[in-house]
Amino acid sequence: MKYSQSEKMEIIRMVEDSNLSVRQTLDKLGIHRSTFYCWYARYAEYGYEGLASRHKSPKQIWNTIPEWEKDLVVETAREYPERSCREIACLVTDRHGYFISESSVYRILKARGLVSSPAYRIISAGEKFEHPTSRVNDLWQTDFTYFKIINWGWYYLLSVLDDYSRYIIAWKLCTTMKADDVKTVLEMALARTGVTNVNVCNRPRLLSDNGSCFISSELKNYLSDNAMLHIRSKVYHPMTQGKIERYHRSMKNLILLDNYYTPEQLTEQISRWVQYYNNHRYHEAIDNVTPEDRFYGRDQDILEKRRLTKNKTIKLRRKINRKIAIQALTASMN
Repeated sequence: MKYSQSEKMEIIRMVEDSNLSVRQTLDKLGIHRSTFYCWYARYAEYGYEGLASRHKSPKQIWNTIPEWEKDLVVETAREYPERSCREIACLVTDRHGYFISESSVYRILKARGLVSSPAYRIISAGEKFEHPTSRVNDLWQTDFTYFKIINWGWYYLLSVLDDYSRYIIAWKLCTTMKADDVKTVLEMALARTGVTNVNVCNRPRLLSDNGSCFISSELKNYLSDNAMLHIRSKVYHPMTQGKIERYHRSMKNLILLDNYYTPEQLTEQISRWVQYYNNHRYHEAIDNVTPEDRFYGRDQDILEKRRLTKNKTIKLRRKINRKIAIQALTASMN
């Protein structure tokens, strides 16, 4: 990955101000030490100017992004200020039929002052699960999370997430965390998917933690009656349920911005979030389609359409920039 002069300077400042060692900091940023020390040596000798790229760019770039496309990116970003550069790139591609990469969106918005410093993704575990699911309704993840309603006390949200598609199949705001609550939400999930109405070889497996409601004999008998295998995560190892844990964190980052005075207010807000998450939010882990697209099998058609859009866009850009190059050459000869 190539870094601009300002980005190199920002990385140097981050390393200098970090409480960790240089090696640990660079590992978290994903930058090789030899690369960083090369930057630092040039910075120490020549200052900020020493961080400028030493490679001369060609006078004509065939894939130059036209100004009207940059304006389209900025317009989309301003219409959806809550969306990331990755989601803006997907929106432009899907809605306007014109491909643009996430990195190009970032550069355009950075130049217009619409994004702050680069966000570095710190990976502390494997990027993929060792045995990933390969179809919908193969594995369901479920867990409770809690909310406090003013003058009402604590309420508990139970969600059921399809592991393959990240689709939220069912959820309920409960006053307790009992086996009956789990059974109620599972009934909702089974009814919505219809897996109990057809003859299937393998019913969904259920993945949960070791909470008292999940290890109860009451839930065990219920799952047995519905031919569902129960998998429990390792004690003190929440990473096993990383998808539902991450979902709850994303939800709380938004929902907890407000205060709630009745359960109905909170339920309405959760309903809006689930609708947005399932139907409109591009999910990076499933090739930037929505969980609903993946759950209902529309993802491959969308990805194929994006591939065709990308090829069409690249051909168009090449044609436009070739025409500009010929005009410039003709003008210089005259």
